[in-house]
Formats: sequence, structure tokens, C-alpha cells
Amino acid sequence: QVQLMESGGGLVQAGGSLRLSCAASGRTFSSHTMGWFRQAPGKDREFVAAITGGGGNTYYADSVKGRFTISRENAKNTVYLQMDSLKPEDTAVYYCAAKTNPWASVLRSQSYSHWGQGTQVTVSS
Repeated sequence: QVQLMESGGGLVQAGGSLRLSCAASGRTFSSHTMGWFRQAPGKDREFVAAITGGGGNTYYADSVKGRFTISRENAKNTVYLQMDSLKPEDTAVYYCAAKTNPWASVLRSQSYSHWGQGTQVTVSS
């Protein structure tokens, strides 16, 4: 069983930066692809970024490419999302998730079996 807890959200002005962290429990963290998703009010949950278990491959939504960076420290069971050049449209609740099925798509929320409770990110204009 994997338990996830996000932290690092908050209020920031447009153009600013935030770093989200997601701490995971369990001994199998390094074997799971980890993803970040976000959900704005009235919108569907959308993929933001993902990173494979060893950190060798990363994936980004076009809307955040070049501004966000996903990374992980397996020794600390933690995955990060560094968010730079934030825009008001980045405002959402951000969730981290663990994908335990190695064959499932990294882009689909349905592929992830464990989720954190979410952390609010608000970007003011």
C-alpha cells in the first residue's frame, strides 16, 4: 500500500515560483512511475508531469513544458514539482499519484492507483 502526501502549495504572484513535494510511504516507491495532476474549479483533472521509477524518463503536458520540472529522490521517497514562471491559469489543486501498473499510460489519470489529498496552488495576476 502506498500513501502519498503533498505539500508546498500556496499563493504566489504571476511569474513567481513554487516547489511542490510529495512524500510517499512504502518500500516500493522507487519501482513506481510518479505523476502530478491538477484540477481547476469546474474542470476535469489533467495531467501535468510524470517521472519513471529510476528518474530516467520524464513527461510533461504542453502547457507546462519549459516552466515545470519534475524530479525525485528515491532515498527520501519523495517526488518534486518545481514550478517556475507561474501563470494565473496554473491555479488548481495539485495531486501526486503513483502508477503501479507498468503497462498503463503515464498520461491518463485512470492509470494511477494511489493519490494524495492534494495541495492548492493559487497564482494571482
